[in-house]
Parts: sequence; structure tokens; C-alpha cells
Amino acid sequence: MSIVFVISAPSGSGKTTLVRELLREDRSLQFAISVTTRPKRNKEVQGSSYRFVSKKRFQEMIDTDEFLEWADVFGYQYGTPKLVLNDVEQTGKDLLMDIDVQGASSLTDKVSEVVSIFILPPSRHELELRLRNRNSDTEEVIDRRLQEASREIRECTNYDHIVVNDNLDVSLQRIHAIIASERMRSERMSQSIQPILKSFGLNSAVK
Repeated sequence: MSIVFVISAPSGSGKTTLVRELLREDRSLQFAISVTTRPKRNKEVQGSSYRFVSKKRFQEMIDTDEFLEWADVFGYQYGTPKLVLNDVEQTGKDLLMDIDVQGASSLTDKVSEVVSIFILPPSRHELELRLRNRNSDTEEVIDRRLQEASREIRECTNYDHIVVNDNLDVSLQRIHAIIASERMRSERMSQSIQPILKSFGLNSAVK
């Protein structure tokens, strides 16, 4: 069974860059492409980072129970289709999801093999600097994102792992270590080690 790795973080925490590098360096991970009602931005490609749909189509998907999770974020809707998990299980890879705290909370009720990771900025001051350095948001939007960050960060202790992103390379190494450790948990290794156990005349691990 595939492991679902969920990564959440406030806007400006460096999550997008970390996810991109994780996918580049770990070919056993497959990214979950979300569906959103948000307008497509410059350089975004339909079906690459997101599937852009109308509000009407998104509601139809809710009504027909097509989502693993979905949430309203800054006035737009985002969701992960159930088909994403079905597809990745056919490949034998693990699934990497970039979703907010609302989606992460609802996902754990539907999927058993979930490992959640929260990316925490070093401080509120540093987060504000990062948001301002993007030069893409108005003062109103920056203030709203900082308020939302406080709400999201309150949920960080509900996650399995917390990574403070004070250095991109170090944070990336930490997440790789989490993924490797989770993959080697005994209950997930049980099937793959059966040939080794049989070579010792054992049918299963002795506890």
C-alpha cells in the first residue's frame, strides 16, 4: 500500500520549493495534482500543478463524492480527487500531497497510511519578510496571509513531524530522513522481508 505524505505550511514558508526538490530527488514519490477554482496564473500549466475547473464543476465533484479532501482557501476551493490515490497505488510509488491544514485534517479520516509534515517558518518576522520579498501581493493580502499563518501554525502540533525551514538544504535533508524512516517502519516492511524470514525458517517476524 502506498504511503501518503502530506506537507502543510503557511504561505511563504518555502513549501513549494521543498516539494519541487523532493519530487526531483526522490523518484519514488508522485505528486498529487489538486483541483482548484482559483484562476490560472502566468506560467502555470493546466494539469501540471493544478487542474483548473469552474465552481460549478467543483461542486459537482463534491456532490458525487470524488474528493479525498477539499477545502476553501482565501475564497477559492481546492481538492484532491480519489483517483489520484488509486493511480499511485498502481505504480507502487508513494503519494506526496501539498495541502493546507483543513485538507490534512479531513484526509486522516479517510486514508489510513498518512504521514503528516508541517513546515514551520523560523519566526513571524521572517515569514513577513519572505512574503514581502515576493513582490506579488498587496498589503491587504500580506496581512491576511499573516493572520491565516497564525491560525495554521496553531495546528502544527497535530502533525506527525515538524520541520523548521530556516535553511532550505537542511530542511530538505530532514524531510528525506522522515520519508526514509517512515518507509522502513516494521509494519510497512513486513511483506518485503518475507523472503528473508523464510530463509531463516520463519513464517513471520517474532515479537
